[in-house]
Amino acid sequence: MRANMLITSQTCYSTPCLLSAAIITVPEAISRISHLRTVGFRTLLLLNLKMTWILTVLSGACFILLGSVGDCKEKLSSRTMSFHQTQLGEKQGQVLTRQRRDDTASPSPTFTACKLPLTPYELGVLDQNTHETGFHGDDGASFTLTWVGDGTGVILVLSTISAPLDSFFEGASSRLYRSADYGKSFYDISHLINNTFIRKDFGILPGPGNSHQVILTAETPVLNNSGGVIFISTDAGVSFKSVQLPFHPAQPITFHFLNPEYLVVISIDGGLWLSVNFGAVWIKAHEGTYSYTWGSGITLFFSSSPTGTVESDRRGELLLKRTEDLGKTFTTVAENVFSFGYIGGFLFASIIETLGAPRVLYVSSDQGDNLNKAKLPSASTEQFYSVLDGDEDMIFMHVDDAGEESYFGTVYISDDRGILYSKSLEHHLFGGEGKSDFTNVTSLRGVYLTNILEEDGRIRTVITFNRGGNWRALNKPQNVECGEDEGNCNLHIHGEHSRFNSITPMLPLSDPTAIGLVIAHGSVGDSISSTRPDVFVSEDGGYSWRGALRGAHHYSILDSGGLIVAVEAHPRDGQINTIKFSTDEGQCWKVYNFTKQPIFFAGLASEPGTKTMNISVWGYRPDENNQPMWVAVTIDFQSILTRECRTDDYVQWLAHAPEGGDSAMDGCVLGYKEVFFRLKKNSVCRNGRDYVVSRQISPCPCTREDYLCDYGYYHHENSSECLKQPEAVDQTLNVCQNGEEVELIPSGYRKVPGDYCVGGFTPLRREESAKRNCGSSSQPATPSEHSALPVSVTQVRGSPMSRETMVLVVACIGVVTVILVAVASVVYTVTRMFYRNRVPAYRFSALQFQDDPERVTVTNRASVDSDDDLIE
Repeated sequence: MRANMLITSQTCYSTPCLLSAAIITVPEAISRISHLRTVGFRTLLLLNLKMTWILTVLSGACFILLGSVGDCKEKLSSRTMSFHQTQLGEKQGQVLTRQRRDDTASPSPTFTACKLPLTPYELGVLDQNTHETGFHGDDGASFTLTWVGDGTGVILVLSTISAPLDSFFEGASSRLYRSADYGKSFYDISHLINNTFIRKDFGILPGPGNSHQVILTAETPVLNNSGGVIFISTDAGVSFKSVQLPFHPAQPITFHFLNPEYLVVISIDGGLWLSVNFGAVWIKAHEGTYSYTWGSGITLFFSSSPTGTVESDRRGELLLKRTEDLGKTFTTVAENVFSFGYIGGFLFASIIETLGAPRVLYVSSDQGDNLNKAKLPSASTEQFYSVLDGDEDMIFMHVDDAGEESYFGTVYISDDRGILYSKSLEHHLFGGEGKSDFTNVTSLRGVYLTNILEEDGRIRTVITFNRGGNWRALNKPQNVECGEDEGNCNLHIHGEHSRFNSITPMLPLSDPTAIGLVIAHGSVGDSISSTRPDVFVSEDGGYSWRGALRGAHHYSILDSGGLIVAVEAHPRDGQINTIKFSTDEGQCWKVYNFTKQPIFFAGLASEPGTKTMNISVWGYRPDENNQPMWVAVTIDFQSILTRECRTDDYVQWLAHAPEGGDSAMDGCVLGYKEVFFRLKKNSVCRNGRDYVVSRQISPCPCTREDYLCDYGYYHHENSSECLKQPEAVDQTLNVCQNGEEVELIPSGYRKVPGDYCVGGFTPLRREESAKRNCGSSSQPATPSEHSALPVSVTQVRGSPMSRETMVLVVACIGVVTVILVAVASVVYTVTRMFYRNRVPAYRFSALQFQDDPERVTVTNRASVDSDDDLIE
């Protein structure tokens, strides 16, 4: 049993993964000791624990050499993140098929960060509104933080250990804490779950949106138990009810994105289980399930193996099915499926049409009623597709270039059907670890940035302001001087590739409520540098930048962009006691000492979104008995921003317009202009929780910039015209839409999806209905492993055939069929004889979706592929 614990909360002298939940892990030495938390081991280990902790405190610099603290990684939900500590000897970034390449290290021009002193009034007010909690006696190896609802201030904290349940003890317990004031105070509510041991990996699951539902999954041994146990709460953790499951979950239970009463999960034996009453009753809907995802409404897509088959996913023999009535009836959408996913209203399926043939991508924009082959290059066993981003208008698709160590591919953008694709960006970096730097700047419409791998081996950052229509390098930051190399000096942004390689602790950060604001780690020069990155800030969506903070930091956007906070990522002695904050979009910073006793930093956490003004710094330090103690320090910045913003605190701002420009087309992007009302930099006030982005929209005439090169055409680098690709042939494209086949005739241009321009430049693009039914089977042609590729049947125009001619054609077809069957039989027999003692080895990586909490495809397969984080 666990020792008694006392939680102390006090007002002290004090201060992103900006998601609602976090797993925080202590050093390995402490973690290993905490694994042995039985009465017999406790006394024996006490002395070692004290000595270890004293050495840790006295050797701060050495401690930092052992690993970096505070690395965060997003999990399945936007309310989940994890803080990791890298231990000495761990091989970060090691992959099996592709080696990690080193970024080019080059010196970066410097800048001077603007710092302002705290006034005595600000210091006093912050001291009064800083709250420190010490979790005395809690020897848990990790803490999981989960925010429940929106604006409720409720946080659930789960303290667990790292050891398996049956390794050292039986009947161990977790600790569960609850805060109802944004983390200013916590209370132990473990008795509400009977001190049950809760799983560490997916033990705590909050409901979607503003629901107050919470699910805790108990750690239940499979042997001698027919099913697992969950605890459910409908009042944000005030009370819990125990539910005995008729199965053992193999993964986190998934909420429906709109109705939290609907739950789905896969059991350890591959069963697909559904509940329509928040887990009170469960129904087994299907067997042999591999993965699933919610579609539109209550549509649920899932893949399953045919009866009597094994490893169907590795051979591309899965069935893609859907249910539109929560498991009562099923429809087979496609066969011979290798992988599938759903994003932005588009259903994707990677299909092997014939044995040994490259995979091809099929797309549906009508929930699987009609599947069309995407006009994309096929993918061999060494290649993959990756859906980078998407919405109801279009998707960005990365297609890996051929070659096991290519490290790059081509980005294509689709039409509004998801079928026709145009080339957008070549040499797009996609590291061997399966990480892409593709980032949607959510604070300004149409903006994306990513990194490319040039032929000279250098990595450079490019940005688009019109959803992939054009890409260009980032401008040099305004407060950085490049000297004689001014002509070859740009800002380059670190993304997922750099975070995976422990170069930066955070990804670029933006939010739709903080218009134009972007915070990111980067370096200045001719390419990205692997040396220490700095923090840069843009206030206009990426057009211009400023150097904000020297060195790597964890940062967070609060009060809809009216406040930015940051904590140094790698302090010299490994401990922190200060937090930096800015009220002018990162131009100048003030530093506040939030505690007299420094802590070993573990993570920075705030409520999801940017409405809150509370920030929590999590870490650990020795208590009065020299035992490690978890500490949470929560700072309420509303205490210094007491005045609500008035109308005269805001100023009009035309997005996408150059400063000082007066052209009638200034600000025209994707067919219209947007004028926002933004907070003035010198206005020190609070936007507040009720703040809503205000904007005015006006349409624009169409120009060449509103159009992409159509399928089969390319944009010549020395011309704005779209030229036909030499290998393209003159042909119409047959697309199945609403059960009717449509003939699409490319003419060189098509409007950018989501572009609403009117008049002006309007190239012709013809669509003619062929009046032929299609899609009746709700699946593409999926022949057996010995049949030929599907053939598109077209109507032959001309005079009708005579009876004699038809008989002759039928006879010829019969003779050819007999010959082909005979040949195929011989080949099949010889092949079976030759390969009868061989097991085919496949190495697949087909379809990946970038992390997005609202569109997750859940899988129940332990991948042995080298690209194991690709959705296959």
